[in-house]
Amino acid sequence: MRNLRVGLAQINVTVGDLKGNVAKLFDSVERARSQGVDLIAFPELAITGYPPEDLLLRPQFVRDNLDALDIVVKGSAGITLVVGFVDAEEDIYNAAAVIHDGRLVDVYRKQYLPNYGVFDEDRYFAAGSACSVYEVAGVDVGVSICEDIWYPEGPAQAQAYAGAQVILNISSSPFQAGKRLFRERMLSTRAADGGVMLCYLNLVGGQDELVFDGNSMVFDPEGKVLARASSFEEDLLVCDLDLDKVMQSRLHGPRRRKERPVSAGKQPARVHISSRPLAADKPPLPPRCVEPLEGAAEVYAALVLGTRDYVRKNGFSKVVLGLSGGLDSSLVATIAVDALGPENVIGVSMPSRYSSEGSRSDAQELAANLGIRLLTIPIEEAFSAYLNMLSEEFSGTESGVAEENLQARVRGNILMGLSNKFGWLVLPTGNKSEMATGYSTLYGDMAGGYAVIKDVPKTLVYKLAEYRNARDGRPVIPHASITKPPSAELRPNQVDQETLPPYDVLDPILQAYVEEDKSLADILAMGFEEETVRRVIRLVDSNEYKRRQASPGVKITPRAFGRDRRLPIANRYREW
Repeated sequence: MRNLRVGLAQINVTVGDLKGNVAKLFDSVERARSQGVDLIAFPELAITGYPPEDLLLRPQFVRDNLDALDIVVKGSAGITLVVGFVDAEEDIYNAAAVIHDGRLVDVYRKQYLPNYGVFDEDRYFAAGSACSVYEVAGVDVGVSICEDIWYPEGPAQAQAYAGAQVILNISSSPFQAGKRLFRERMLSTRAADGGVMLCYLNLVGGQDELVFDGNSMVFDPEGKVLARASSFEEDLLVCDLDLDKVMQSRLHGPRRRKERPVSAGKQPARVHISSRPLAADKPPLPPRCVEPLEGAAEVYAALVLGTRDYVRKNGFSKVVLGLSGGLDSSLVATIAVDALGPENVIGVSMPSRYSSEGSRSDAQELAANLGIRLLTIPIEEAFSAYLNMLSEEFSGTESGVAEENLQARVRGNILMGLSNKFGWLVLPTGNKSEMATGYSTLYGDMAGGYAVIKDVPKTLVYKLAEYRNARDGRPVIPHASITKPPSAELRPNQVDQETLPPYDVLDPILQAYVEEDKSLADILAMGFEEETVRRVIRLVDSNEYKRRQASPGVKITPRAFGRDRRLPIANRYREW
């Protein structure tokens, strides 16, 4: 039986930390050597971190990345590596270095550059055009990068038809809810169509708004999953590839003899690297296939990882947030504790004349359940001072939004004051439904550094809270915070539903309009009342200016505000 032992190093790198990223690479290389790995791969742009964005416009950054690659090459004795980096000649390329035993053997350049959604690769890179098949330990291997594998007639197909038995794709594919299943179906199809062992390696970790979920996988020639790495955690997935299965699959699949790929005109070059495995006797390797996360568990893990990495990669150790006793702030606090530990989360209760006793006690109960420090700073004195200061200008007018927002801004000032004094990062607690409709206060509850649930619709907030309470077998978030009517408590007896449609009506309309770009007529055809739909669309369109000033936050939907959905603020287009 012919085997190739492959290691997929699912690591969490930091953009711009070239030295730290190289150190992570070497840690994985040493572990791979101890397990007799013949070929170890690292994610797309592992040396620079992904995405490096406009750092790529700095020539010194590109040169430093090449110097870091040289260090990796020199440390590659006795093993083959595939490493993502930025290649540079007359232009720069998103590239994979193929390295063996202290020398740079070849460079593969990414051919399909995504330029949609969160991706801007056409802004930075030139596209490659050539691909090779590498003989590694006597096995023919094709290498590609991320988007290249998504195209049926891309490089992987050409490599498979040129004799590659293994296809290795290194990737940095950002998370969004439901994407894992779609990605897995696509990869299964590529493996079966090519009759190859397909090794898919994905980055893991948080980078600003983006979260990378890992979930690296190995597929057999029938498209079945042979091995799977962890979700949202660093991992080294080591797998023995039985190449006899590839031959058997091809003998039983005559379709391959009759078909020729469109890209067959560009015959891949063949590059010899090594004829024999790293070691004749390898330590036993039990099969490994980690069960993937799904549904609310998957989204919750993404929010925890995104929060942890944003806080730590930006040099913070502690976070602070307002605890109102409501569901949103309770969920954010719980995520923060799971990400950073209770000793690094500070809650602040800031009651006003309109705060109910139930809200205060719910905040206290949550803090006790989480084991976090809770500060209580009433805002009445500051609010009254503002009202007195503005009394002459406000005289003769009815109390309304201006007075309500003063309270939110007092609270924002308190949180920012604590942040400035103690170096704590402020976590705003608004959800996507509020961000979409402008149901938030600039320089008030929107103030802060990282908005954990800004891409989480309110209906999903409920599901995440229920999931987290059920996960450990005891309620962490108070039952009352989940069941009581949502309220900003900025005026007597206020509830959200006085201003917004019920969330189970609002969120489907928002999904249709914001994420699916459906027209007014399309949404009405879904059965919603016209007056409600028009009001929601009007709220979304008129609050773009607020969203432009919002903190970054974890992306979990297909169309997150900011990175995905970009509309002009000054915009007079209306469908009616």
